[in-house]
Amino acid sequence: MANNGSTYRMSAFPVTVFSHLLAVSIATLVLYWLLKLREGVAFTSHVKIQIFNLHPLLTLLGFIICSGEAIITYKGIPATRQALKLIHLVLHLLALFAGILGICAVFKFHNELKIAHAYTLHSWTGLSTICLFGLQLLLGFVTFLFPGAKSGTRARFAPWHIFTGVVVFFMAIVTAETGLMEVFLFHKLYRGQEALVVNFIGLLVLVFGISVGLIVVLPSKRK
Repeated sequence: MANNGSTYRMSAFPVTVFSHLLAVSIATLVLYWLLKLREGVAFTSHVKIQIFNLHPLLTLLGFIICSGEAIITYKGIPATRQALKLIHLVLHLLALFAGILGICAVFKFHNELKIAHAYTLHSWTGLSTICLFGLQLLLGFVTFLFPGAKSGTRARFAPWHIFTGVVVFFMAIVTAETGLMEVFLFHKLYRGQEALVVNFIGLLVLVFGISVGLIVVLPSKRK
């Protein structure tokens, strides 16, 4: 007798655990890369590359990981709906704060070395992403938290909120990948330990993005 199709439906839970492990792996590699293989990080320093290093640190660990974790909050944390909304908001606020600081760091680096601003695809997608992210956060806050729209309006807006959130998140993934490629080429890595670390960071960020997208479409638990 044929099995019911629902038997083969995957729960979001194992993918959520996997995405958390990916987040930890990305954080570990980024910290190893910037603190061990590079000159470290600083907002003010005579070693200018330390200022630049704040950019990948804050955008990868702060923006991408925090925003990804915010997206999967509803599938990964057993809590009340109101508590999940608050956690979702706080993680997104942390992501926005880290993203803005990361952009400020790279602008400061460019200013001190008299380098032109926003002339690459990476910078265009990055600025677009942070602007759309801020707008999405504001609309979500007004609609779902304070002052809160009517239930019918929230229900109609929710699918668009989810869709836009995933789009902006994948824009962040694209921005990260192009940024890592710029670093790879600018420093002429090609071979060696640092080249492997940067490439693995790029691969893990991509897989993290895919896992977050998968979690969004999977059910919270097996039916």
